[in-house]
Formats: sequence, C-alpha cells, structure tokens
Amino acid sequence: MSGPQDLYPWLVADVGGSNARFGWVEGPGAPVARLRSYAVQDFPGLEEAVRRYLQDLAVELRAQGRGCPAPRHAAVAVATAVAGDEVVLTNSRWRFSRQALQAALQLQSLRVLNDFEALALSLPRLRADQVRAWGGQLPAAAGCLAVIGPGTGLGVAAVLQTGQGWQALPGEGGHATLAPADDFESALLTHVRGRHAHVSAERLLSGIGLPTLHEAVCAVLGGQAAPEALTPELILERGLAGQDALCERTLDSFCAMLGGFAGSVALTLGARGGVYVGGGIVPRLGEAFFQSRFRERFEAKGRFQSYLAGIPTVLITDTLAAMGGVSLAIEQSLPGAAVVKF
Repeated sequence: MSGPQDLYPWLVADVGGSNARFGWVEGPGAPVARLRSYAVQDFPGLEEAVRRYLQDLAVELRAQGRGCPAPRHAAVAVATAVAGDEVVLTNSRWRFSRQALQAALQLQSLRVLNDFEALALSLPRLRADQVRAWGGQLPAAAGCLAVIGPGTGLGVAAVLQTGQGWQALPGEGGHATLAPADDFESALLTHVRGRHAHVSAERLLSGIGLPTLHEAVCAVLGGQAAPEALTPELILERGLAGQDALCERTLDSFCAMLGGFAGSVALTLGARGGVYVGGGIVPRLGEAFFQSRFRERFEAKGRFQSYLAGIPTVLITDTLAAMGGVSLAIEQSLPGAAVVKF
C-alpha cells in the first residue's frame, strides 16, 4: 500500500542567466536541503546541469553510507516567461522541452514556473531570519501578497490566498510605465524619453537601469552628460561610500521612485497582506534603504495614504528564498504531500 513517502524525493531548482541552483526534499515534512549552485556557462543545457547535481549528490550521500534514489517529482523556476512546451532562457543559451526533460529524467511530474512566480509562492512561509520588515514586525501571511524585485531587470508578481491553497499571479509589471512624483523626477523621465520612447519602471529601477538613471541625474543636475559611464556596481559603491554626490542622488532617486512604484503595485493588486522587495540590488543598500524615502513615497498616494499606511513592506534578505516557492509548487500539485519547510 502506497503512502506519502512514495511521492519523494523531489528535485527543486532555480535557474537564472548566470547560475543554476538545486535543492533536494527527501521526504514528508523534510526541508529543502543539499543546496548546490552551478555556473550556467559550464553546461550546454539544463539536463546536463541536473545530472551533474545528481552525481554530486550521490557522492555526498554515499560518503554518509546512504543511497541516492532518483527524484520522483521536480519543479524548476526559470528567469523567462513560461508558455508552451519549449522554454527559452532570456539571458543564457539554455533552452529545453518540458516533456523531453521529464522523460529524460524519468520524472513522474515536472513543474516549470517563472522565477518571480516561484518567489511569490515563497512569501507565505518566509521566516523572520529570511526578511527584514519595515518597522520590524513580519506580517501574518493572509490575503494578497505582492513582490517586486530590482535585479538585472525588475520582476513583479503576487500570490493570493484561496480555498485551494496559494495561487501565484505572475506578470510583467516591471514594464509598466514609470510615473514621476515631482518636478525633478519629471525632468529625469523627460531626459530618458529623449532616448527611449517608452520609459518603463525597469528602464530605471533595475541593474540595467541604474546607469541610465545616473546619466539622467547628471544631465538634469549638471546640465551635461555623466563625466564617465559607470557600472551599477560603481554607482552603488560610490554612492554608499559618500564619494560621489551624483551617485548618492542616483541612489536616493532609485529608492524614492521604487517606493512610489511599490505603492502603485499595492494599489493595483490590493496587496494588503504586504509588499515584499526581492532582487539583488536593495539588500546591498543596507541601512541606506531603511533611511531612504522608500516608505514615505510608498504611502504618498493622496487620498489613499491611509490605505497604504496599513500595508507592510518587507525586504527579502535570503537570496535562496525562491527555492521555498518552488517546493510549494510541487506540494500543492500532489495530494497527500506533507508541508515542506525552508
């Protein structure tokens, strides 16, 4: 007679343009464990990277006197839009067929989801040691929760509590038109529109957008182009160190405009359960983020200021948080699966 244990083990993965991260869920109630990361450029495709992970895992388990059973179910988060059988990674040469990968790995099921869909699914189970809440108190997971993520690009997604579990709402909100809140921001956007017909939030509020924002700040404040083209890393380094007034102003504008955008996301989705901030940029700002105008601008929506004042804002500090969402995607698709911890 079969039981919950027969559903395991699970393979979970989070694949970006540069790195592919893998984890393992051994049995009912077990946490996501055996985490390993591999450089995407080192493998011709996802299947080869999975097989390397399974080989390395087998070596690790044998050293502990244990066997390594083949995974029964798997879920993979990918940094691209997911539609149809063929999956093409946005920022790498990897592409794969979902059906072919499932057959090659002899899986009973394979879920493929967008990376921000996975991050959204992680929100209901985030622990206090994985986040830092504005105001210090982690909100209870209920209703609708939203997440925005300034990384290389700008991701936006949400998760909604339903009678059948948590339902992710993936989208492309980072490409929504960015709105200014004052004359200075209007001048910034006017300058950027001189080069780009459409100024999306991602155009300025992302890793690829920081140099564009910096160039606009230099043009508006100094009346000329930036003295040198700076990488996002240099803008962050100089701005946080107080070495460059224009870089400092760039980061100040980044945080303020991100707050305004986050408030718009909260209003659009009715995300009264909280707006979470992921991605790789904001955690690097440290205390500067919590001393910035982010929260002020989050609430600055006129008649709806009191509505937004009651919505928590939370920074995700754990860079592997999405793995919890990937495991939840499997759990919710398998009746009888036990709750996975992360």
